Amino acid sequence: MAGRLSYKTVILGAGAAGMMCAAHAGPDTLVIDHAKAAGEKIRISGGGRCNFTNMYASAENFISQNNHFAKSSLARYTQWDFVELMGKHSISWHEKTLGQLFCDDTARDVVTMLLSEMTKAGAELWLQTTVTAIAKTEGGFALSLSDGRVLRALNVVVATGGKSIPKMGASGFGYKIAEQFGHTIVETRPALVPLTFGDRFSALSGTSLATQARANGASFDEATLFTHRGLSGPAILQISSYWREGDTIALDLLPDVDAFSALRELRSEAGKKSVNTVLGALVPSKLAQHLCDIWSLDGNMADYSDTKLRDLASKMHSWHLTPTGSEGYRTAEVTLGGVDTDGLNARTMESKTVPGLYFIGEVVDVTGWLGGYNFQWAWSSGHAAGTALRA
Repeated sequence: MAGRLSYKTVILGAGAAGMMCAAHAGPDTLVIDHAKAAGEKIRISGGGRCNFTNMYASAENFISQNNHFAKSSLARYTQWDFVELMGKHSISWHEKTLGQLFCDDTARDVVTMLLSEMTKAGAELWLQTTVTAIAKTEGGFALSLSDGRVLRALNVVVATGGKSIPKMGASGFGYKIAEQFGHTIVETRPALVPLTFGDRFSALSGTSLATQARANGASFDEATLFTHRGLSGPAILQISSYWREGDTIALDLLPDVDAFSALRELRSEAGKKSVNTVLGALVPSKLAQHLCDIWSLDGNMADYSDTKLRDLASKMHSWHLTPTGSEGYRTAEVTLGGVDTDGLNARTMESKTVPGLYFIGEVVDVTGWLGGYNFQWAWSSGHAAGTALRA
């Protein structure tokens, strides 16, 4: 580690947003992180292939108390700008479902690319370095390190991320800095996280099907996975960002089918078969048995009148469930809430009340949907702050 202790800009966090910011902030920039390697969340994301952005990324795909805040950054550095950067580094990629873009080879390629861009910009990187305190000085900021040294900087960028995946070192340090300097924190909570139901669905563990999940006015048409602890899968992770403790969620088990018409047709074709067997033609067999058990369905299809079939169809299109909780920050992909955007400049990400203090990425109250949106926010907000600092 270099002995130099004074920089124009110090960036706290060598994750996606911090590295992107450093790549644009220019020389005389230092990035600090307590981890052993940069970009650890990038490396493990997308099953090791990094869902680095989404073709359809726009401000509508983000949750914030101010839904307009992200528009400026997202418009000035789009998903296609990042795709172009990938191309310059000869990193091949492919689209999966719903516009999600992944590396063809490995997420490490994205980390290597960002480190290369940082080096080209003249930024330094200190790993396994911990900041214990930060103070405002007449000439900028003083950052105390755990080894007793003090760094001086004109500008400080907080890119520390949220509380999700604490085993990787995530903490609420960024929020403490914000509060120290008078910023409000919008309530934080785990997001993009599995929902728990005790052992209610343990017998269905591994069962998956296409669904529509709904809660508090939001809905997502994706797969739901039953687990030993509850519900997971893309539809559940998405709706978890809108769910609150005590709320119910509704699952449409046949989102692309008119259940009543399908049940009537099956009654006509297979009236002598049991309801359980017939439902097994519409949903996975284990789930069909579970539904028969909890809804007290028995007998043959011929025994069911149109009225009964309408009632069953209604239940299948809107199965109401109340989770006991979520799996929490341990498995949450992101943290909902964060530094209130009312205190930040939407164009530069700089504090409105503390000149030289910036907040970017997950620490800010801007949370994306599942599917590459949160990485795009990291790229866009990092670019916004970096270009402002370079000016």
